[in-house]
Amino acid sequence: MSGFMLNIENKIAHIVLNRPDKRNALAADFWAELPKAVRDIDEGAKARVIVISSTGPIFCAGIDIAMLAGGVAGGLDKNQPTYGAAFLDKVKYLQDTFTALEQCRIPILVAVQGGCYGAGVDMATAADMRYCTQDAFFTITEIDVGMTADVGTFPRILNHLPEGIARELAYTGRKMHADEAKSHGLVNAVYNDKDEMLAGVMEIAATIANKSPLAVMGCKKAITYGRDHNTEDALDQIATWNASFLNPSEMMEAMQARTQKRAGNFKDLPKTGKYL
Repeated sequence: MSGFMLNIENKIAHIVLNRPDKRNALAADFWAELPKAVRDIDEGAKARVIVISSTGPIFCAGIDIAMLAGGVAGGLDKNQPTYGAAFLDKVKYLQDTFTALEQCRIPILVAVQGGCYGAGVDMATAADMRYCTQDAFFTITEIDVGMTADVGTFPRILNHLPEGIARELAYTGRKMHADEAKSHGLVNAVYNDKDEMLAGVMEIAATIANKSPLAVMGCKKAITYGRDHNTEDALDQIATWNASFLNPSEMMEAMQARTQKRAGNFKDLPKTGKYL
């Protein structure tokens, strides 16, 4: 796979950005291959949790400069009357890469060391949870290249930060360091170094992987729906969900496993789409 490695073990899929010489900048192939990999894991029920981390001292430098140099809409003729429509289509294609993380049935955890720039912030904010090292920072760098971030930063970062802070980051391009990110709730925890962070994140992932996948999926659906809707609609949605999906055998197994102090023996999510 271009730009990242994938390993699945103990029901945890680990996606590792692997272009440290390019500061893990996101090249053209990445935008197609990441959502493809995430959807393949999800639809094939190949794991119960996904962890995204990276190699080298920088988590992600954002969109590869080669893509920016050629224009995000690379190859499109600005003099053509259809340029705007073609540009819109290309941006929606890029947006879909990180929307795949949000739409995935299983939780996605992101582990950030060093810098997280531009599109790296887009990716992190689309995940369920974020963790970072003490030397990590987040920066919306699009403003420094004369752009308005359009791949996903603004609608999602407002779910994690106060509006005034989000505006300050967007307007100035300044760095938000780990302690500030933790104080505002952008990240769940801050670790001393990368090894400690990965150990901690994998422990959390293992805990989630040992829970009922159906119940975890229900939680993700309910939380995302509740975030985007009013309380009355969210209550109706979760009641309907449980009326349709609540599984007594999974509940019984969860209670027995807890009483017997053992891992639960839960069913994986069903395969979907092309796997049926």
